[in-house]
Amino acid sequence: MGSIGFSTVAASQRRSKPKAHPHREGPGSLRCARKDGASRSRLAAILLLALSGAAAAEEPAAGASVIDLPFKVKAMRGPGSEVSLAVATSGLLPIARPKPASADPKAPPAPAPDETEVAPVAVVWGDDGGAVLSLDGDGVKTTLIGAEAIEGLVASETPRGAVPGSRRALSGPLSAYLTGAIGGAEQAAGLTLRERQPLGTTSEPKAVPMATVTLAPGADQAFAARRPRIALVDGKAVVLAVTAGPGAASALALAEKDAGGNWTIAARTPPQAGASTLSLAGVGDFSGKGRPQFATIREPDAAGVLQLWSYATGAFSLVAEAPGYAGPTADIDFAAVIPGEPGKAADLALPASDRTTLAIVSLNGSIAERARVLLPGPAALGVAVLGRGDRARVLVGLADGRLAVAGASAGASVRP
Repeated sequence: MGSIGFSTVAASQRRSKPKAHPHREGPGSLRCARKDGASRSRLAAILLLALSGAAAAEEPAAGASVIDLPFKVKAMRGPGSEVSLAVATSGLLPIARPKPASADPKAPPAPAPDETEVAPVAVVWGDDGGAVLSLDGDGVKTTLIGAEAIEGLVASETPRGAVPGSRRALSGPLSAYLTGAIGGAEQAAGLTLRERQPLGTTSEPKAVPMATVTLAPGADQAFAARRPRIALVDGKAVVLAVTAGPGAASALALAEKDAGGNWTIAARTPPQAGASTLSLAGVGDFSGKGRPQFATIREPDAAGVLQLWSYATGAFSLVAEAPGYAGPTADIDFAAVIPGEPGKAADLALPASDRTTLAIVSLNGSIAERARVLLPGPAALGVAVLGRGDRARVLVGLADGRLAVAGASAGASVRP
């Protein structure tokens, strides 16, 4: 499929590149002292807001623009990640919040806000600084932060007892993470679930009770070094993880509570053989019917194949699959869901197999590309989405440390 270009930014609109200086203060700056404690709110409070404003763009390649940052990006986190949630809820950035539910008892209940609304920011960083990115109309606004602010935020992603370097999933009272490192943290012996319990009425401060359970992957199997995910199916939380073995096979596993309220591995996909273990690319309402489906990538013979799975009555069903997409990685989010407008289907953004183009893929009953966007360089550091529907903006971390941005629909105008 040929490349579909996006309108470029005129050279006369380009701004001069800001100079990086981690200790500079001036107009628009905010310096916060580091405080003790491990809570996300305290970690977010050390954010050093060095500059704020719309990022300038270098001369864009056909299809995507490069966001002008005074540092090379080496890692990124998208909306819904623990880092982005800590930044978005810190109160330091003017971020729009979901509207509260109506006080009218006859009014229909407001839909539960998703990660696009709760933490509508992406965070990128490198050795010389970091940045928070958010939507500003049709453009992307960049707020620079100090590199030291990122350290505490990233540390909170790996709880005590988790496999070193792994990241937990967090949704409401439930968290999930891998435990019991095997083979130098390439695999894990357990999937640990922790759930906050109701505290009840009390006149004295008490610790919030936690229920903890660790699930085993099964005989001759381990959990692959893939970040767990939490989703809602029929109004109930489920946890998704990847199991590896026996042999070179891997599978997507779903854990949920049984009739007795006990967590258990309730379903697995058929074993998928490949050069690397299966990767969960995204969870979204890809049909527009209000029920999540699951996109995975398997890698037979070093070629990535995108798969779409549905889940019902305790079993996975393969809906469709198509080759030609970038293979999985252990610690990088190399695909991102583009949430649809209310009542509309979600899409998926991910690099093609050569990583030089970004594919915008519809998964509504089949796998069909809506657009291909030529990138200014090979994708390597991750993919994140800001916003929803055709108005969404897709961020792509490139191999040379630059950050590209593209629209989510063919012909969309991109104003970094």
